[in-house]
Amino acid sequence: MPGGRCRGHRPPAHGYAGVAMNTSEPSGERGAEKLNWIDRRREKIRAEIERNRRGEYKVPTWVLAAALILIVGAWLALIFLAG
Repeated sequence: MPGGRCRGHRPPAHGYAGVAMNTSEPSGERGAEKLNWIDRRREKIRAEIERNRRGEYKVPTWVLAAALILIVGAWLALIFLAG
């Protein structure tokens, strides 16, 4: 997923150009961060559905990979089984 983050990912303790960042968090900030992640995820899903309804959808990468594997596999089968 472009721009996506793994669950539980935490940024490094150092900032840009080696400047130390404040790593102390209030206890409630973690819950707010998770809620913000959920809200961002929902908004991305809504935006994707709207794009799909307008006809701006894309073929998922796994479908393209499966089609390529199928085509190459059929081609190799044709070469080895016919020869």
